[in-house]
Amino acid sequence: MRDDADIEALKARAIAAIDAAAADLVEVSHDIHGHPEQNYEERFAADLLARTASRHGMDVALGVYGPDTAVGAEFGGGPLVCVMSEYDALPDIGHGCGHNVIAAAGLGAAIGLAAVAGDAGGRLRWLGTPAEEGGGGKIVMARNGALADVELAMMVHSADADLTQIDAIALQQLVVEYTGTEAHAAAAPHMGRNALDAAVLGYMGVAALRQHIRSTERVHGIFTKAGDKPNIVPREAGTEWYVRSDTIGSLEELKPRVLAALEAGAHACGCGVSHRWVGAPYADLISNDTAASLYVANAARLGRSVSDPRTGVHRVVGSTDMGNVSHLVPTIHPMIAAAPRGTVIHTADFATHARGSLADAAVVDGAKAMALTVIDAWVDGGVRRAIAEEFSRTGPDTSVL
Repeated sequence: MRDDADIEALKARAIAAIDAAAADLVEVSHDIHGHPEQNYEERFAADLLARTASRHGMDVALGVYGPDTAVGAEFGGGPLVCVMSEYDALPDIGHGCGHNVIAAAGLGAAIGLAAVAGDAGGRLRWLGTPAEEGGGGKIVMARNGALADVELAMMVHSADADLTQIDAIALQQLVVEYTGTEAHAAAAPHMGRNALDAAVLGYMGVAALRQHIRSTERVHGIFTKAGDKPNIVPREAGTEWYVRSDTIGSLEELKPRVLAALEAGAHACGCGVSHRWVGAPYADLISNDTAASLYVANAARLGRSVSDPRTGVHRVVGSTDMGNVSHLVPTIHPMIAAAPRGTVIHTADFATHARGSLADAAVVDGAKAMALTVIDAWVDGGVRRAIAEEFSRTGPDTSVL
């Protein structure tokens, strides 16, 4: 291990590099915010990140590890750490999850670490990962080798508070389609079989099921198709669902119960029903406490007090493909305050704040906190062993791919 003065010098250089790039990083955040793109359509964001990284001296490639809108750069030699950026948006409300902040903070960490990787004896893989909001971009990339040789992975996520982790539970998307028989709703209703009624009864079945599942589990859905005109018995109807549970294991127990409730509506109405589980499930996130403690200490030197949601009253619950990453390599996913306390993610209000002063500060501070944490891991073999030993108690588990 290096002496403290040497480590502090490396950290000071990384901070200086990030400060020098701060205006560019905030501009990147604002530009991505102004051009919201959904799953696997993030061409503006991917190109912007690649161009900005290239301008700061990195050798960048697009389309890395599979997705066309993935971005990647790698440099240095030695212990390999992976820093990730997200940049996809939500329908209608745009960056209501603040992925523009996540994107710029990850890029900023890479810029800071590029300034010291050679002297620190470390290696960085910076990845722009598309399609977190349901497309599983990190899962696709991991299948294609994105996490090979990685000893620690990390990103920071926008929130209304500084937290050591998101309470990320397992999730899988479900699409259900109902098929009936059309008929004139007034002249011959007895000839019809109402697919919308089947979908509504399925929805009500899920509502009844919610009384008898764990308080931590979530099942929520929307109607995607509900008929064409009131005087035609609907021949087709559709719903889309998110099914969430504490872990991958408990999710597998919940899924058939949800499906049975949804199919019951079709049986009651004499309709056909089909379903499709979309993609790989998102796994629960296992935060590496050893690495998280490094992040907490480094954020503190930036004036941010990071609390542990497991011991406090403030939590942010959601699901992320970073959960799958955490089952494959040691991972941290801290939340960084980018909006006033009480501002809920996935809202138009949060999207507004994602381009505000708190978000701009989160871009720069998030970049610095990650860069300093990576330096700690690079220079201290004991820290890396502790991170690996903690991870060995839960992983790796390749079944999440």
